[in-house]
Amino acid sequence: MELCVALDLPTAQSNLKLVKSLKDHDIWLKVGLRSFIRDGEALLKEIKAINPKFKLFLDLKIYDIPNTMADAAESMANLGVDMFNVHASSGKIAMSGVMKRLAHLEHPPLVLAVTALTSFDEKNFYSIYNETIEEKAEKFAKDAYESGLNGVVCSVFESRMIKSKTDPNFITLTPGIKIDHDRQDDQKRVATLELAQSEQSNIIVVGRPIYNSNDPLGVVENILKRIQA
Repeated sequence: MELCVALDLPTAQSNLKLVKSLKDHDIWLKVGLRSFIRDGEALLKEIKAINPKFKLFLDLKIYDIPNTMADAAESMANLGVDMFNVHASSGKIAMSGVMKRLAHLEHPPLVLAVTALTSFDEKNFYSIYNETIEEKAEKFAKDAYESGLNGVVCSVFESRMIKSKTDPNFITLTPGIKIDHDRQDDQKRVATLELAQSEQSNIIVVGRPIYNSNDPLGVVENILKRIQA
């Protein structure tokens, strides 16, 4: 299991300060919508300049008509990121189009599909999709797998099920990881490090427990020690 640190701080400077404190660790770093809109490609370059071995996950959750998604996918790949995501609800035509557009690249980024956002609880999810989270997550994951994507973004609670319905090597990236006594904030479906491991999550995303700590490096090193034990 690998660690991905979310860079969701209010300024580029604060994000880069956090990155510099973690420069000796070979980990994933997630640049989300706010950070990328505000700081753009320059932030990605500055992160790589701190440590070229950092793996960048551009978390924009793209969702549009198929050709626009394919265009956006190619543009993101040209930024040199190692992974990005799309919404599975964009459909198999759009997801297949993204993978076809990237097929000519020697080292294409990993592409994941978002199944159900971990901010959803069952009631609110059902009001939109008319299915339970587990039912729809399974269908979305199968669509992503059949479209040639590398994996999905899901909660820990769907990870093992998704692998059983697709392939053991199909990547599951899981946000909403609780570190000891952290607050949930806007995440509804949270889980512990230990549960993430037992449910076969490949990559866990941790943000607030790290950057809200007085010792972010210490928290990261503790997480790495626990998941690599």
